[in-house]
Amino acid sequence: GAATAVGLMLVATSAFSQSRPPTEGPAVDGSPAWFLQGSFPDPGGRTRVDRDGRVTIVPRSEAGGYRTSTGETPGCSHSPVCGNQVGRRRQDLQRVQWEQTLGYTFTYPEMLPPGLGGVSAVALDSSHNLWVFQRAEAGSPQLFKFDPDYRLILSVDPELIGYQDKAHGMAVDGDDNVWITATNGATVMKMSPVGELLLTIGESGRRGDWDEAAGQRLLWQPVMVAFGANGDVYIGQGHGNESPNDTDSEDPTNNIGASRILHLDKHGTFINQWFGNEAGPGKFNSAHGLAVDPANGDVWIGDREDYRIVVYGGDGRFRKTLQMRNLPCALYFDSHGQPWMASGQDGQFLKLNRNGMVLGAIGNGMGVRPGQFIEASYWVMDPDDNLYAGDTAVGRVTKMVAPPR
Repeated sequence: GAATAVGLMLVATSAFSQSRPPTEGPAVDGSPAWFLQGSFPDPGGRTRVDRDGRVTIVPRSEAGGYRTSTGETPGCSHSPVCGNQVGRRRQDLQRVQWEQTLGYTFTYPEMLPPGLGGVSAVALDSSHNLWVFQRAEAGSPQLFKFDPDYRLILSVDPELIGYQDKAHGMAVDGDDNVWITATNGATVMKMSPVGELLLTIGESGRRGDWDEAAGQRLLWQPVMVAFGANGDVYIGQGHGNESPNDTDSEDPTNNIGASRILHLDKHGTFINQWFGNEAGPGKFNSAHGLAVDPANGDVWIGDREDYRIVVYGGDGRFRKTLQMRNLPCALYFDSHGQPWMASGQDGQFLKLNRNGMVLGAIGNGMGVRPGQFIEASYWVMDPDDNLYAGDTAVGRVTKMVAPPR
């Protein structure tokens, strides 16, 4: 009867919890085989890169005034995301790797100006110019534009955007304007195609809630932006492993919620926002990855530390959760409408179906050798299916060349 069924369920659950997790899996149903691979120490941007893409890690004693761009991370005592700080160090983890079956090759055509600092994001405009956002040293340019022949044609004046001590996400809208997120500076900036500052959302250095009714329009750790088909702007906030704001803070400007999606029109006018704040269905602890599905306007959120993709409608209504084996560090839809995911410190870019199944992988795992990434994050694809990606901890841009069609 019912008691017997419950007993069988308890036995099965106990047996599952005591078994060791698998360390590899075969190719099945269109998904490639996977295996575990060790991590690599994070150089934190202390790297130099030659014209062939070879990386030299600079010892801390020789890095001068350069420091890892972490900025001031506020404390957290009650927010549900605080628990994300618990766990082993990233460099000690075993990483899920997928067999590479897509036939891509790795090249390094863009050469950044000399200096230290990882590349947090890249983006392409309609003329196939590549924008690069770098965590460079204070006083150095951080936002660059390369033409299709890989020549540097623009370095945005660092005084215009201010020092981005944690340069993070970037995306190009339908009018070729460039949007960048200053995670520690608590702003999102809209730049023209020629590098003019058009709009600043939030107040630099003042972190807090967006409370439209109170006329308070602040941001808290904005990490990425994405655009709807009509130009609407979605801003993902909440860098989950670094404890965003408390939901019951004594600071009146900072107590609504932690991780959230802010929905604005293309002029920056408020439309809606919704919150994660926990790990249950329809919730998220961080909003590190962000992309809009061109097929239906759904908003895909990469809940990084919880290894999940959480999908909402453009109106903020929950759709579904996709549990992943890898870190969903960044999300992207290619020109065919195909979803992809960057796996962060797992060092790969994964082609997915809309149920989260991995269909293919590009990348040699975590590291600094050719085709490797310390952190595979915000990237872009051109119409020929080539990928361009930076590396948050390494100052190089990798072009992953698609095989001939």
